[in-house]
Amino acid sequence: MSLLLKSRLLAGAAAWMLLSGAGLCPAHAADQALLAAQSEVTFVAKQLGVPLDGKFKTFSAQTAFDPKSPQTSKIAFTVDLGSVALNADADAELVKPDWFNTPRFPKATFQSTAIKALGGGRFEVAGKLAIKGNARDLVVPVQLKQAGGLSTATGSFALKRLDFKIGEGDWSDTSVVANDVQVKFKLVLQGVPAM
Repeated sequence: MSLLLKSRLLAGAAAWMLLSGAGLCPAHAADQALLAAQSEVTFVAKQLGVPLDGKFKTFSAQTAFDPKSPQTSKIAFTVDLGSVALNADADAELVKPDWFNTPRFPKATFQSTAIKALGGGRFEVAGKLAIKGNARDLVVPVQLKQAGGLSTATGSFALKRLDFKIGEGDWSDTSVVANDVQVKFKLVLQGVPAM
């Protein structure tokens, strides 16, 4: 597997985390839904200093979010690690133990622990991200915009792939595949109360 492919795989894991940034509230959970076809999770990893773009195609969320009461809001997010989209070589390499080890760890998960309003539709979502059996605390800045009955949560953050043992063995050399992975997300939700 090429370094480029492995970098993209790592970045995919990071992208998944990004999805976790759109925390939402329990009282409204039954009415809220992620519109996956309108949403996206993308990532950029670097191999030998060259940026590699990727995305995850399959993810889901269970949200209960009230912008007027973020402290009682919750989000749980799941990403199918096998849905990372890079190229055919990357798809084949993704299942291997040095990377996502999808036979053993097919999903990445995020569970919010606290959501704080920052004003102007901005929120800070804290939670636990688990990838490949490794859990880490994560705080994600989220911008929420509402129009036409839909809410769109966007944001970005960086994660360290080695914290999650993504790219083990020879691939742990950060001069080949950078440790930092940039994740960006756009999550479109219906049923979120007005701000």
